[in-house]
Amino acid sequence: MAEAKKTTAKVTKAKVAVTDVRLKALYNTEIAKALQTELKLKNPHQVPKLEKIVLNVGLGKAKDDKKVIATATNTLRKITGQQPIDTMAKQSIAGFKLREGNKIGIKVTLRGDRMYEFMDRLINIVMPRLRDFHGVSNRAFDQSGNFALGINDQSVFPELTYDETTTVHGMQVIFVIKCQQKEHGKALLEKFGVPFEKGAK
Repeated sequence: MAEAKKTTAKVTKAKVAVTDVRLKALYNTEIAKALQTELKLKNPHQVPKLEKIVLNVGLGKAKDDKKVIATATNTLRKITGQQPIDTMAKQSIAGFKLREGNKIGIKVTLRGDRMYEFMDRLINIVMPRLRDFHGVSNRAFDQSGNFALGINDQSVFPELTYDETTTVHGMQVIFVIKCQQKEHGKALLEKFGVPFEKGAK
């Protein structure tokens, strides 16, 4: 019985090691403490924290094109591991021939381990594959400290095959950050390894 318990304990520890998410562990063990010191925050609850990542694909004029919708849905499903949901128009706009309740896009919201795993792949695999990439914009923060990144072509994601990228579409990746000011949000992303443009404010 004692040997069986030891074996079970070893298997449990092995599972924990395999499922441990790198950036999540890094935040909990190093980044949070470093930010509290560098930003001179008295309360640890004031330390900036990534709450969720939202991926949006706006369909625009292609809202009735089944091929584009199918391609975009497949893209989000493949790169996030989640089924996208539809986004609907909240009001009617005659100039755009848009009625309230019309489908205008699809989105996926990532939290927890999947959020950190996606961010790790985005920073270390996808961003280096972007054409003429010199860093992300320093101006892409809103007043709450949330950060938005635009990607023009889904082919930069290695999870997709060539056939899945023949119908090109873009997407927006939004990092929703809990922080006191946008400078704190930028400090958090820099700690995670997000490369910002040099020499730009």
